[in-house]
Amino acid sequence: MKIAIGSDHAGFDLKESLKKYIESMGNEVTDFGPETDARTDYPDYAHPVAEAVQKGEFDLAVLICGSGNGINMSANKHQGIRAALCWEPELAALARQHNNANVLSLPARFIEEQTAKDCVKAFLTNEFEGGRHAARVEKIAPGSD
Repeated sequence: MKIAIGSDHAGFDLKESLKKYIESMGNEVTDFGPETDARTDYPDYAHPVAEAVQKGEFDLAVLICGSGNGINMSANKHQGIRAALCWEPELAALARQHNNANVLSLPARFIEEQTAKDCVKAFLTNEFEGGRHAARVEKIAPGSD
């Protein structure tokens, strides 16, 4: 799969670790930045990642900031983006299975690295179940997909 990844300064170290982990799972990863842990603003990375997923250039994406909230809110401003803020693997699995999430948002300051890896694995290895969930997902943003 083609995976986009981005963060702000608070998520930089976790992003760097997760990039390698996602690649080790056999995925192609494109890093939207930042390139250092110097202070930066999460929307500057959330918007380009969300736009790339929206255009179909990537299958899924991972975004990371301190709380996960800001980067998640920014991504969800884009039509057709269903970003899910997760801090446990079960939440990441359910986000894919029930909500057809296409962006995983992680809270770097509130999650251990191994738990973040487990969330990424759950997110990337689960698929949307459709069925009874499809009509609900369609109601999130009517006409978006």
